[in-house]
Amino acid sequence: MIELDGSHGEGGGQILRTSLALALITRQAFRLRRIRAKRSKPGLQAQHLACVQAAAQIGNARAQGDHLGSQDLTFEPGEVSAGAYHFRIPTAGATALVLHAIYLPLALANGPSEVTIEGGTHVKAAPCFHFLGVTWRAYLAELGINIDLHLDRFGFYPRGGGAIRARIEGNARLRGLQLDNTLCEGSITGVSAVAGLPKHIAARQKQRALQRLQEAGQTVDILEESWPGGPGSALLLTAPSKPAPTMVFALGERGKPAEKVADEAVEQMLAYLNAPHGVDSHSADQLILPLALAPEESKSRVCVATQHLLTNVFTIQQFLSREIHTPKTGKTGEVTASGTFSYP
Repeated sequence: MIELDGSHGEGGGQILRTSLALALITRQAFRLRRIRAKRSKPGLQAQHLACVQAAAQIGNARAQGDHLGSQDLTFEPGEVSAGAYHFRIPTAGATALVLHAIYLPLALANGPSEVTIEGGTHVKAAPCFHFLGVTWRAYLAELGINIDLHLDRFGFYPRGGGAIRARIEGNARLRGLQLDNTLCEGSITGVSAVAGLPKHIAARQKQRALQRLQEAGQTVDILEESWPGGPGSALLLTAPSKPAPTMVFALGERGKPAEKVADEAVEQMLAYLNAPHGVDSHSADQLILPLALAPEESKSRVCVATQHLLTNVFTIQQFLSREIHTPKTGKTGEVTASGTFSYP
């Protein structure tokens, strides 16, 4: 049984999600202690418990310590079964992060699956649904993983109540990639949206973003939209890049001015535009797991290596005999995965 310390690196939920996925793929049991030890509320919160329960269901697994607040989890995987699944987070917990824990085992399973997850679709500290649909999904297709995504209901913090559906093709044949995300000619596009809030908030977000990006010499086209549900707001900005468009986003919250929402999104976009060409930092975190499982050597250039990325690499190497090299935290450089390994 693999022994893991949840306080390693960034000490959050990433270790849990990656461990669940790899346990199902490699059929190796693990024990994770000190779960989310570096968070203000350590242990399994609602969305993390949903990850465990979802992984246990799709993988016919046995789990001990799978309850709210638990800081010690034992997970013994069985065989992953493709099929139709429905999971519910009883809070605004991130539906995207539950999907991250289970999509890869299902993509490698023998047959298609359809997964519905209820909870938050646009919440803090997690990929929003639109990022999944624009950037994440495009990168996965390059890797040989085909996923169709649908947004059934919007879900913002603190109400939640959103729902996403993912149809995962199954029988994926992962391929190694040489990724060097490059900018293409064209405008930055965007959406400034409100849900259950006055439309002037979307207009203010848009105006601030246009002003700052145009002052930085960018050509920009931003639409205003009203979404159902809420209350909530979002500003999504997308740069034309290959092999996947690069999206950044910022979300509103109570007491947060519309201009600050715009500033957060713009600063992320400018940081990406001004960095040496490479995969954006969020995608780098998310792609390292499937890249590490591809049989060929993979190499990707990342704009910034984050602590999330390094923590993910550490976790992967507890399950796989794979050499993975990364830049130091905060640096630009190449991430490589080489060496041989096998899994069921």
